[in-house]
Amino acid sequence: MKPQRTSSDTKILVEITVFSALSAALYVVRPFTLPFGGSITLGSMVPVMWLSLRRGVQVGIITGMIFGLLALFEDLVLVGAANIIATPLQAVLEYPVAFGVIGLTGLFRNKSALVAVAGAGASVFVRFLIHYFVGVFVWANVYSFPPEWGLWLWPAVYNGSFLTVDFIICAILLYALMKEGTLRYRL
Repeated sequence: MKPQRTSSDTKILVEITVFSALSAALYVVRPFTLPFGGSITLGSMVPVMWLSLRRGVQVGIITGMIFGLLALFEDLVLVGAANIIATPLQAVLEYPVAFGVIGLTGLFRNKSALVAVAGAGASVFVRFLIHYFVGVFVWANVYSFPPEWGLWLWPAVYNGSFLTVDFIICAILLYALMKEGTLRYRL
């Protein structure tokens, strides 16, 4: 019995590694990037969402956190966006924590495709809330928001602008994968 558990654990670790890397690869493909961070990608959250629906919340959160660390590396080194780090706490919240909550999609596993996509939307909304509050409490001290928008509205518009579009792309891809039946297959 023990060797089978080890084999299953190894498969899950391999999946976490592969899906984190796939998300990171998709994160580099950015049709649009905002000046202070935040990008529209070609579905970079889908691998984390898909694995979370396949293996559950815990695996999804771990995968999302690894993806967040890879995204931080990509933003700093590959993209050269050094202006994305204001404080160490902000970096932790906006990368491993905010990307980790994408794994909450797994709360809606074994449901219909539409319910799973709605669950993915809920996880992206939690990610939005993290970015929003970091915008209000951290970035407001670093950058001057447009005065006509104010402290509370500007972070909502800024973060909502890219996360809404990114979610729509992810929702379409995730729905198509689920309708195709990809979650039924075990490796």
